[in-house]
Order: sequence, then C-alpha cells, then structure tokens
Amino acid sequence: MYLKSQTKLILTPIAFGIVMATMSMPIHADKLSSSYAAKQRQPLTYKISAGSLTEVLTEFAAISGVKLSFKSATLQGLTSAGLTGQYTVEQGFKQLLANTQYRADYTNNGYILVPTNTIALPSVNVLASGLELAEGPVEGYIAKRSSTATKLGAAIEDIPQSINVITADKMEIQGASRITEALAYSPGVNAAPWGDQPQWDWIYIRGFDAYKPGVYLDGLQMRNNGNWGMWQVDAYSLERLEVLKGPSSVMYGVNGPGGVINLVSKRPTTFSQKEIVAEVGNNSHKQLAVDFSGPLDERGEWLYRLTAMTKDSELENTPLDDKRHYFAPSITWSPTKQTHVTVYGQWFDIDSGTDTNEVLLQGSILPNPNGKTKLPLFGGSTDFNGIEQEQWLIGYDAKHQFDNGWTVSQKGRYAKFDMDFRTVYKSGWITKNEDDPQHKDNFRFVKLTGLASKEDVTSKNIDTYISKTFDFSNVKHQILVGVDYQKTEFEVDAAWGATFAPLDVLNPKNKLAFNNVPSNITGLSDVKQTGVYVQDQITIGEHWIVNLATRYDETETNSYQLNGDFVERQKSYGQSSRVGVVYKADNGLAPYISYSESFAPSGTIDPAQLKPFSPERGQQVEAGIRYTPKDDSGRYSFAVFDITRKDYTQWVWDEQPHPEQKGEVNVKGAELEVLLQPTENSNLMASYSWIPKAEVVNSVNEAEIGKQSNAVSEHTLSVWGDYYFDNGIQVGFGARFIGENNGTGEKSPKEVPSYTMVDSSLKYDLAQWSLALNVRNLFDQNELSTCNSKKCYYTSGRRVTLSATYMW
Repeated sequence: MYLKSQTKLILTPIAFGIVMATMSMPIHADKLSSSYAAKQRQPLTYKISAGSLTEVLTEFAAISGVKLSFKSATLQGLTSAGLTGQYTVEQGFKQLLANTQYRADYTNNGYILVPTNTIALPSVNVLASGLELAEGPVEGYIAKRSSTATKLGAAIEDIPQSINVITADKMEIQGASRITEALAYSPGVNAAPWGDQPQWDWIYIRGFDAYKPGVYLDGLQMRNNGNWGMWQVDAYSLERLEVLKGPSSVMYGVNGPGGVINLVSKRPTTFSQKEIVAEVGNNSHKQLAVDFSGPLDERGEWLYRLTAMTKDSELENTPLDDKRHYFAPSITWSPTKQTHVTVYGQWFDIDSGTDTNEVLLQGSILPNPNGKTKLPLFGGSTDFNGIEQEQWLIGYDAKHQFDNGWTVSQKGRYAKFDMDFRTVYKSGWITKNEDDPQHKDNFRFVKLTGLASKEDVTSKNIDTYISKTFDFSNVKHQILVGVDYQKTEFEVDAAWGATFAPLDVLNPKNKLAFNNVPSNITGLSDVKQTGVYVQDQITIGEHWIVNLATRYDETETNSYQLNGDFVERQKSYGQSSRVGVVYKADNGLAPYISYSESFAPSGTIDPAQLKPFSPERGQQVEAGIRYTPKDDSGRYSFAVFDITRKDYTQWVWDEQPHPEQKGEVNVKGAELEVLLQPTENSNLMASYSWIPKAEVVNSVNEAEIGKQSNAVSEHTLSVWGDYYFDNGIQVGFGARFIGENNGTGEKSPKEVPSYTMVDSSLKYDLAQWSLALNVRNLFDQNELSTCNSKKCYYTSGRRVTLSATYMW
C-alpha cells in the first residue's frame, strides 16, 4: 500500500380506561421544545378527527406535549368534533371543552380537568404518570421509560441497573453536535479519554472502552473491528441516547464490561411537523438541517420522516476542511392497530481533515528548555491528513400483536462503509546535540510518522423476539424469548512508518514532505454471532420486581488474505446471565441490586492447545436506589458498583513471544445523578462519579499489577441548569469538572492535573422562530486529558454556534 493524499406516545397521567382505550392508537410526539412553558405558548397545527372526548383529549395532549389528568368516568358518553387548525395549548383546550361543563387548569403536575363552576382547584388524585414510549421522544430531560435494558420498554425505576438517558431536548439546549458532547454531563462516562479525536467519538464507561466494541443504533450493534475505521452517527439524527452501565451481554451478546450505548433514531410521527435549522459559528462553521415528518394519507396508515444535514466547516485548530452530509428517510406502515412496520435508510458522507490532538511530554506536563508548548499544536500536513468515509444503511423494524396476547418483533439492517484514513502522529524528539542531552535543541524538533488505512466494513443484523405477559393471581410474568444473528465483514489495508520532515514546535509548518512505506496490516476477516436469550420480568404484588435473564452465544471469526486465501477459523461459545431485584416503595423510593455478565471472544490462539483461548469475561455487582417524587418533578439516582474484567489475552515479550490469558482488571466506584424540574420554567441536572479503584489485578507483566488500568479520574462532577423567562428567553449554564489521573497504566511521569470547563446557552423563542447561541468551553481552554510515557492528549477549544430554527 502507498500513502497518499411509532410510536405510540400516551403522555397523560390518565385513568386506566383512557390508557386501555388508546394503547392501540399510534400516537407520536413532536420534537418538543426544551421548556414546558414554551410549548404552551407556541401554536401548533392539529388535525384530530371526531370521536369520544376521551380519545380526542388524549391525542391533543400527546401532540401538544403536555400532561393531562382526569377520571375516565367524568367524560363517559361525551363526544367531540375534533380539532383542525393552529392553536396554542390554552386555545386548544378552550375549543375542545367549549360545550362541556369542564375546563383545563394548569398545576405543577400538568393540566387537570375541573368543573367550570369550581373556584379553587380541588385536590386531584393523579392516576398515572406520563406513559412515554420507550423508544420515542421525551418531554424535557427526564425520561420515564427505556427499551435498552430489557427490550420491552420498561419504566426506568423497574430496571435493576444504572441507565442514563440523554434526550433530544437536552442535546438541543446544550448545543451538542457529537455523541461525545451529548455524553459530557453523564456520570461515569469519559467522553474524551484520548483528548478530542475529531474523527472518532471515543468513549469510556466506568473505566472501560465502550466505543471500540461498537455502539448500538436502534438496538442493533454497529460493530467496530479495533482498527481505525469506526461507524459514525450525527447527533441531529437522534431522538435520544441511552447508556446502560455494566456488563450487558445477556441482551446483546459480545460486548465489553463497561456498558452499552444505544442511539435511538428519529422516526415518523402521526402529525405534520417541519423544521429547518441554519447554523453558523467559529472555525468557518456553516450548517443546514431539515426535519420533516407526518402522515402520507388521511387515515394515517402511512407516515414518513425525512432528516437531512449538510455541514461545511474547518477542522478545529487546523487549516483542514470538515465537511459532512447526512440524509435519512423513513416510512411507517400501520395497516391495523396491532401491526406496525418501519423501513428506514441512512446515508452519511464525511470528507474531513484529521488530527491526533497530541503533544510530547516536554513542554506539556514536563518542563521544556524552550518553554511551554503552545496548544493547540497541529503536526500534520495539508497534503496528507484526511478521512473520507461514505456510510449507508437500510433497515426495518416490525411488530405485530396477536389476539392471544403474544407480540412478535423483528429488527433487521444491512449497513456498509468505506473509509480512507490518513494522519500524522508525533513519535518523539529528534536529538540535535548528543553531547548535551538537556540541550534545548533536543526538545525543539519533533519526529513525525505517517499512518494510513483503507477499510471496508459490511454489517448484517437481525434480531427477532416474542413476548407475552402472564398473570397468576398476585404475580405477573412478562416473558421474552429471542434469537439474534449478526455478521460483520472487515477489510483493511493499513501502513505506518512513513517519515515526514520534522516539526519545529517554535515555528510549525503544515505542508510536509514524506516517504512511502509498504503495508503493515492487510487482510480480510468476518465475525459471526448467533445468540439465543430468555428473560422473565416478574412483578410480585405492587412492590417487587425481579428480572431473570440468560443467553447463549456462538461466535465464529474467519481470517483471509486480501487475495481471498483462507488463513484460520476461530469459534467461541459464551453464556451470560443477569439477575436483578427492585423494590418500589409507596413513597417513590426504589432500591435495587443486580448481578450481570459480559463476554468477548479472545481472537488469539493458545499455542499450548492449538485452539482459541476461552472468551474474556466481565462481571458486575451493583446496588442502587432511585427516588421519583410523586409529582414527577425529578429523579434522584445513586449506585455503587464492582466490575471485574478477567481472562483477557496478553503477550509475553521474551525470547519466544507468546500469548497468555491472565489479564484481570477491577473497578469499584459510585455514581450519583440528579434530574430536576424545580418549576415549570426551569431544569437542573447534576452528576458525580467516584472511582477510587480501577487497577490491574493480574497481568503477565508484574510491574502493572496494582496500577491504574486506564486513565480514570477518581472524581468527576458536572452541573447544568437553565431557566425559561416569560418573554421567551431561555438561559443555560453548565460546568464539567474532570479530576486528575495518572495516565493509562500509570505511565504518565506526573499526575495529569484536573480541570473545569464551562458551557453556556442563550435561546429566544418567538412564535415559530427560535434563535440560539451555544458556547462550549466558554473560556477556550486546551487541557490535558491524559498522558502516557511519551506524549499527552488535549481537549478541544471553544466552539461557538449561532442557530436559527423555523418550525411549522
């Protein structure tokens, strides 16, 4: 090789009669504004057919995104002519209730129906909290349900594992354009373990790599191969982002011990909504995005959604371009109330520069006789550094509920990307004065090395499961049985070692000559995984929930030369389980405890047995407690955990290098997350993570034992708050504190210092227009994220974005 340049959303706390009456009606929620107060003032377009007043009010509340409470018997026998046209929330309620004896009054718990002759609001017993769809949009920042943990759309308080949900509202107000930015305020998540890597979204969860195994998009894995090619997802395409903490192979198969990241895409809505967003910002940033959705016919049998984005910017701190284009159509067909099929596609094209955001030790964490190296320091070449990646996929999500209570669900997807990646990394100082090792000229010129990789990845996934709920007196069993299959093919042709002209840190240049080198890695491989899993979610009485799940997997890895010649085949088998118990008290407290497992094939042959090593294992014991106030104004979550990754393969570099399966890492810690809506106009989020231990327990290298396994900070803390004023202005501020660390394997010569970054948001809503100014890293800090024995990696600088949104 040469180196060259559906969802059904019932948002109302309503009586059980209303819930039952609307469970089969496909109601989708709009992409809601960040402020509940803003929703009430902004007119929306409604086209609600005539029907019972119960059904019409329910659909109106779902579309407008407000909470509504009343007793089902109150409206029995009443009908409505429906609602057509543009109305605010107040206008809509007034129109719908004009010929009744009721009005809608607003309280801290949403709207309630009261008799028109009522002077003071009576004490209303709210019968249920908002029942949002587990894969749909969320009003505000506090999600109530998730499909990631159980695949059945469980309430958050019923899940015996930590889970964080980042909603579209939260991403919007914080101006998050990347997955790493969306996760920056989540406890236990390191969204910049190697500094800012603009070509990848590298993420660690509880001290373990979560992105290299592959994130999940709509419940199906986008597996990465451990080289340089990785699947890309744009934050604008997402409805929500979920992080399930700890080993989770029981639902998904091969995975790491840190947890699972599931990205949930935008899907068609039953009502018409249209949005255009134009952005400008620093780094010559220009972006245009559109999001259109609604019914294709009068009956609402066919729905559509189209999300698209085009971006033209400069890569931060470099003279290189950063261009991205995204296009994602989807269609939902609901021929009956029990059958829903969504077919979707996605095309994502990236033509961008690359940068490693690294600097050598001397001048960063260690002194340099030439002074501190000025950051950022781009060490690449305008003629060389770049990534060209074209990615596309097509998939479907189908569900049918039979009359006997069984539901069958199936998801399938075919995806592919082609990537040409080139970058330059700093490999050390060039010695100019051998007689004086500390001479300043020995710490001025940096040796640069080129890396290039061409990779093609093809992925095929299918997941099928059936479920049914069985009631036995005081015990309810929600049974799920499933089988999934995935095959991912990797082709890589990579090279490194090309030498560039040295970089003078006192006078850096960006157009550098280089020499070609032959390929270092070439080959083809495919990974197949077939898994069978069973889960029983048991509800005992009104308070106890028990989750029992087990899974069996078979994986096969085949390796080939680029010419197609077969090299070797490796097969592995794995069994994983989860056991969890939750107690739901009447006062809103929900303590839980769980044990969960993960596994991953070794991929390395044991020379003594002439067969692959056994899969590596992950195990977690977690105990926690959640508290949800009765008025649904917030959620408090606290957890302690103990995770062990063991039996991972390492190489012994002696006279006869060979692999051994001895590696073991243990991580212990605690996490706290607080999500609050103190008033109807305000939001507050806070998170804290404490990881006092993340160390190597066993290793072929005895010098590693007892040391920190990865660059894990003992303390991390984040706070975000925003307030919506009555004049349409919304202001938000946040701060992220990252504690000190000692680098991977404690190889940093000095402790990497802690730092704090501040973000801000200013937004103005005016009818159908919205203007927003977002600033991430307000004070433009380039901080060291981690270091090793040769170099340090630093974070991104300030990013300013001004956007205008028009909705109709």
